[in-house]
Amino acid sequence: MARVGLTAERLARAGAELADEVGFDQVTVSALARRFDVKVASLYSHVKSSQDLRTRIALLALEEMADRGAAALAGRAGKDALAALANVYRDYAREHPGRYAAARLRLDPEAAAASAGGRHAHMTRAILRGYDLTEPDQTHAVRLLGSVFHGYVSLELGGGFDHSAPDSEETWTRILDALDALLRSWPAA
Repeated sequence: MARVGLTAERLARAGAELADEVGFDQVTVSALARRFDVKVASLYSHVKSSQDLRTRIALLALEEMADRGAAALAGRAGKDALAALANVYRDYAREHPGRYAAARLRLDPEAAAASAGGRHAHMTRAILRGYDLTEPDQTHAVRLLGSVFHGYVSLELGGGFDHSAPDSEETWTRILDALDALLRSWPAA
């Protein structure tokens, strides 16, 4: 019989906390069962598998980041909006490295459709409207921003900039300046 108080949502939140502590790749139903001091079988009435648990953690992380992004973007445009959204991703990754890794999980089409991933794309496109980009350049720019934000954050989290000057904060600021300049003078096709 399932332990009273366990729900799929509670397990996803506990799994997200576990991911931040030990790494997303270490999160399994077995690890979560140990955390709750219950038998693995009792969790299967709430989650189908470790992959289902991992998907739920990814959906939670995407939702949390989208909520932060929406709040950060309110009333901002241009470079201020660009920096606000970029900093949401970077700050979230620093605070929740396991959840951030979860948000990078490739979701099946059904889960992707139910995720907050669309909100992320809409926020990025809202920023790009301030730069007067039209299709297909807007899609190219969304991909560029995602690549830069997530690439930089991944390298930074992995310690890639720990032992070199200038410090990573200065580089981050310069990258945002460069992205703003690029978006304002986007090259013609």
